[in-house]
Amino acid sequence: MAPAGTAPAQAAGAAQPAGGPTPPAEFGTDWHDPVTPAPAIATPPTRACRVVLAVAEFRDFTPYRGDYTPPTGCGHSAWAKVVLRLDGKVKGRQYDRLGHVAVGGVEVLRTSTPQPSPDGITWSVEKDVTRYRDTLARPQPVEMLIGNVVDDTYTGVIDVTVTLTFYAADRHTPAPDTPDRVLPLTSPAVTTPRNTERLLAEVYATGSGGGCEEYWYLTTPTAAPYSCKADGGGPHREVRISVDGRLAGIAAPFPTVWTGGWSNPFLWYVTPAPRAFDVQPVLYDLTPYAALLNDGRPHRIDVTVAGVPAGQSGWSTPTNLLLWQDEARTVVTGALTRHQESAPTGHSRWTPAAPGTPHRLDTEGAHRLTVSGHLDTSHGRVTTTVTRSVRHDSVHRWTDGESSDALDATWTDEESVTHGPVTTRTTRTYTMNGETTLGPGDRLRTVLSLGDRADTRTLRGGRTLTTGRLDDRYTGDATYTANVPRDQRHAVGTTTARHRLYGSMAPGGCYDRTVGTVQGTVTVDRRHC
Repeated sequence: MAPAGTAPAQAAGAAQPAGGPTPPAEFGTDWHDPVTPAPAIATPPTRACRVVLAVAEFRDFTPYRGDYTPPTGCGHSAWAKVVLRLDGKVKGRQYDRLGHVAVGGVEVLRTSTPQPSPDGITWSVEKDVTRYRDTLARPQPVEMLIGNVVDDTYTGVIDVTVTLTFYAADRHTPAPDTPDRVLPLTSPAVTTPRNTERLLAEVYATGSGGGCEEYWYLTTPTAAPYSCKADGGGPHREVRISVDGRLAGIAAPFPTVWTGGWSNPFLWYVTPAPRAFDVQPVLYDLTPYAALLNDGRPHRIDVTVAGVPAGQSGWSTPTNLLLWQDEARTVVTGALTRHQESAPTGHSRWTPAAPGTPHRLDTEGAHRLTVSGHLDTSHGRVTTTVTRSVRHDSVHRWTDGESSDALDATWTDEESVTHGPVTTRTTRTYTMNGETTLGPGDRLRTVLSLGDRADTRTLRGGRTLTTGRLDDRYTGDATYTANVPRDQRHAVGTTTARHRLYGSMAPGGCYDRTVGTVQGTVTVDRRHC
C-alpha cells in the first residue's frame, strides 16, 4: 500500500496509469491506507535534526507522558522550520477516536483517527509547528492521548509514533518571525508580559465526545421530533473569546466530520473529510486588548461556544496565547479605543411534516464585532483594528423515523485586521450538503459534499501586496446494508477529494491535486499544476 499522504511519481496532469489496481465489486477486508490530497509541508535544504516526541499504544484513556529535550545540532532555537509528524497503525475493528499532543501544556496537535480494515492500515499526519518555537526551545513534559476502548468487539489498538524534525536556519533560509512567548490557557486567569505588542489566541474548538454536539449542525429544538436535540435552540453555534467578561472575538466553528460521520464509515476509509486528521485552530487577534493586559495584573480570558444548551458538554476548546514582545520597552502602554457589536442572532424555525413532505428546520444566525486599540511601542504608535462578521444558513429536512435525513448548510466568517499600515482581509466559507437514506433491505446510502474555502488579501496603503486561496472539497457516495455483521454489509462507495492552493498559499503560486477512490481502491491521483 502507498503510505498515507503520498502518491506514485507521475507527470503533472497525468491520471493513474492504465493497468493500475482494479476496484473490487464491493469493499473487502482490506483497502488503501488513508490519503489526503493536501501538499506535503515544504522544508528547506538545511541541516535537519529529528527528535522522537512520543511512542505509544492506546488501549484506553490512559495518557502517554514523557519528556522532551531540544536537539543540539540544528541551532538553539532560531530554526527555519519545525515539522511534527504522527505515524499510526491500527487493525481489526475500532471507532474513530479524538486525540491531542501537548508539549509543556501547549497543545501542538489535535487529531482524529481513521477506522481500520480487518487486515490493518497505516497513516500519517504532518503539521508545521514552527510557531511554537518558544515552547520547543527548552526541555518540556509531553502528554499525548488518543482515548480508546479495546474489548472483544472493538479490537483495534492504536499504535503511534510522533516525531519533530528541526531544520536549521542559515543566511539563505532565515528563521521566520514567531511568537516570543506561547502560553497555554490552563485556567481563565492569565498574566501576560507587560511589553506585549502583539497578541493572538488560537482555539482548537471541536464538537466531539460521542454525544449530539459531535453532529451539532444537525441538532434541532426540543419540540422537533429528531434524535439529536439542542434544548430550546437549534444548530447555530459561534465560538467566542472574552477578556474580563467583555467580548473580544467571534468565529464560525468549522463543521468537522470525523471518520464515522454521517452514519457511513465507508465514505472515509481512504479519503477523510477536510481537517479531520489535522484540526485547525480558530485564530483571534487580541492585540487591541494588549494595553489592558499589559498592566501586570491577572486578567480573565474565557472561551465559550454560543448555542450549546446550558449545562451540556460536548465541546473542547483548548487555547494557546501567542505573544510578541517589544524588546526595547519593559512596559508597552496604550488603550482600547473602540468596541462595537451588533446584536447576535440565531434562530431556527421548525415546519412539521405533512403528507408527502418531510420535517423542515430553517436556521439562520449572524453576528458582527469591531474592536480597535493602540499601543505606544518603541517604534511608534501602532493602531490595530479587527472587524469580524459571521453567518450561518442551513436547511435540515428529515422524515418520521429519520429514514431520510438531509442538510444543506453554509457558514461564512469574514475578517479584516489592520495592524499599522497593513490590512489583511480573509473570507472563509464552509459548506455541507448531504443526505442519508435507509431503503429496502436496510440499504443505507449517504451522498455528501463538503467544502472548506478561504480567500486572503493583504494590502498596504490600499495597494494589494499578496493574495491567496484555499479550496478543499470532498464528495462521496457510499451504500451498505445496516444492522448486519461486518462481512455481510456488501458495501460500495466512491469518493473524490480535491485540494487547491493559489497565490501566496502555494509554493510557486499553484497546487492542485485530486484523489479518487472506488470501493477503497485509489483509482485517480492527479496533479493539475
